Amino acid sequence: MATIHIRQPKLERLEEPEKGFLGRVELEVEGHTQPYELTLFSKRGHDWDYSLHFLNESGKEEEIEAVEQIIEEDDDEFDRIIEAIWEVYPGPEEHKPKDYRSSSDESDNS
Repeated sequence: MATIHIRQPKLERLEEPEKGFLGRVELEVEGHTQPYELTLFSKRGHDWDYSLHFLNESGKEEEIEAVEQIIEEDDDEFDRIIEAIWEVYPGPEEHKPKDYRSSSDESDNS
């Protein structure tokens, strides 16, 4: 699997009209021609929706599809991204959920 480097993590709490958390990270993937931006949204800081796109200019479709597959299938990698945005969260600690990792970790008994 290609190594993903997380750059410029950001997280903010949205009040109105859409309450929740909005996060952004830049991703650089070894061997890929273009960096990516991953935008994340969660109402409560647990279940995250996301949008992945090229950061600066379009790259190879097969490369962005490979990153999408990693995000979808590798819970540890997705959790690493979520942890990076929470580490820079400027808001009060009480806004941060106790367990903000992906919900699939809760059912993993290994």
